[in-house]
Amino acid sequence: MTELNINSFLEDITSKLPNLSIKRNEPLKHYTYTETGGPADLYISPSLFDEVELILSKARTHQIPVTYLGNGSNIIIRDGGIRGIVLSLLNLTDIYHENQLVHAMSGAAIIDVSQYAHKQSLSGLEFACGIPGSVGGAIYMNAGAYGGEVKDCLKYIIAATNAGEILTIDAADLQLDYRKSIIQKNNYVVLKAVFELSPGEQSTIKLMMDDLTERRSSKQPLEYPSCGSVFQRPPGHFAGKLIQESDLQGYRIGGVEVSKKHAGFMVNVDHGTASDYEALIKHVQRTVKEKFDVELNCEVRIIGDHK
Repeated sequence: MTELNINSFLEDITSKLPNLSIKRNEPLKHYTYTETGGPADLYISPSLFDEVELILSKARTHQIPVTYLGNGSNIIIRDGGIRGIVLSLLNLTDIYHENQLVHAMSGAAIIDVSQYAHKQSLSGLEFACGIPGSVGGAIYMNAGAYGGEVKDCLKYIIAATNAGEILTIDAADLQLDYRKSIIQKNNYVVLKAVFELSPGEQSTIKLMMDDLTERRSSKQPLEYPSCGSVFQRPPGHFAGKLIQESDLQGYRIGGVEVSKKHAGFMVNVDHGTASDYEALIKHVQRTVKEKFDVELNCEVRIIGDHK
C-alpha cells in the first residue's frame, strides 16, 4: 500500500460519498479506553450499511487494508498506529424491538442495549449492563460477565465481508465460545445483532442489574483508563488470583501498572503508552509462568505497528 493507493481511494470514495466523515493521520488514543494508540492513515466513520459496503468494496479495489474499531474498550493499539483504513462503526447506534427480538446496530453500546431491554421488560441481557463495549465488539469476543454470555441470547447477526458482501448469519453458525467467534477467524465486520429475549418484570430485571453494577464498581478499577480484563481465564485457575499471589499488584512499567484494586486489570495511571502495556503484559506472563507454570493468554486484542 502506498500514498498513491490512499489518494486514489479518497478520490474515488469522496466522489460517491461526498459527506462521509474521513480523518487523515488521526490519533487513535482518542478512541481507546487505555487512552493509547498511534495514528490511523484514514479514520472513517460511516452512518449507513450502504456506506460500509461501498467503503469495503473500494478499499479492496485500491488494495488498502481495513481494521475495524468499536468503542475501543478491550483493545490496545500500538504506538505506531494502524496503516490503511480504520473503520469506526460508532455512528451505527439504532436500537429497536419487535416483540421479544431486540435489534441493535453494531456501534451501539451493549450497556445501552441492556438498558433498553430493561425498559421493554425483556430479560436476558442483564449480564451486559456493565460491559463497556459496542455490540460489534461484544459479538466479536462473545462478551460475557457474571455467568452470562452473548451466545446465550443472540439470534442472528448481519455482517459484511472484506469484499463488501452483506451476510445474515445465525448465532448457531458463529462458533461462539469463550472470547471467540467466527467473526475473528473470517475478519467479518458486524453491522447489526438481533437478540432473542424473554418477558420479565421490570422491577426484577432492575434489581439484578443494580446488583451486578454494584459488584462491578466495587471490584473493578473504573477510576482509571484501562483495557478491561487483560487475560483469559486459564483452565482451573483465575488469572487475577495468580497475578495477586505473584505479588504483582501495583507493579508498574512506565505509566501503566497492575491494578491494586483488581489484579486482572492494568491501568494507565500516568500517561502510559501501548509499549508500557505490552511490556507489563509480558512481565506478568513470565512471572506467573515461572511461579505457577501456568500460561496466561491475552483476552485483550493488541494490534497496530510498533513505533
